[in-house]
Amino acid sequence: MLSVLVTEVYDEYILVIDINDINHIKNVFRKEKGDLVRAVDGSNEYLCEIEEINEKEIKLKIIEKKADKFSLDIELDAAISILKGDKMDLTIQKLTELGINKIIPISVKRCIVKLDKKKDRWDTISKEALKQCQGVVPTVVDEIKKIDNLNLKDYDLVLVPYENEEEVFLKNILRNLEVKPSKILYIIGAEGGFEKEEIDFLKSQGAKIISLGRRILRAETAAIVTGGVIINEFL
Repeated sequence: MLSVLVTEVYDEYILVIDINDINHIKNVFRKEKGDLVRAVDGSNEYLCEIEEINEKEIKLKIIEKKADKFSLDIELDAAISILKGDKMDLTIQKLTELGINKIIPISVKRCIVKLDKKKDRWDTISKEALKQCQGVVPTVVDEIKKIDNLNLKDYDLVLVPYENEEEVFLKNILRNLEVKPSKILYIIGAEGGFEKEEIDFLKSQGAKIISLGRRILRAETAAIVTGGVIINEFL
């Protein structure tokens, strides 16, 4: 069913006011008065019937309201070194589909792409991925940070996959936790990996340096695999 992310939610109806969403409903899916639409507002999902439709807004009558049952019961954030072009786009899309709480683009020494602020399209990519995967809570794409500006103390567990780590594995860390963490951050390096001094800094801040296995993974692959393994452990 067609999903739309909304902000104008009232007791008995919802207004769709975003011009892109209106165009999507009217012209792409060719929905009409009386058709059913699924709406989400970041907390709940709604089964709705289109009551009014015009060029400026679409009014949806709420038929049923449901609590969010799709989100994780932990907050899982991912700090991702800025990747080239569609690799970053793909990573944001897939992490949103997985249910990552927040994506933090980070600048590290081996980053090929140099940006001082996030790209507007990243929010759009995440929003569209949320609709596709039937999620309820949007993934936040944060502003770009330098690696030493990450607030690691905000997390119960910080994990850093590193190609030179050979003894400590992700699955072993997760399966030997004494207390289930409520907030986890994992940090993915650039396409050229981390500098040793960056790893040393992260270690000094309490991060656990881990291996994802014997193969060297692309940064975007490592980002998706790490998120998937952590989520699977806490489902």
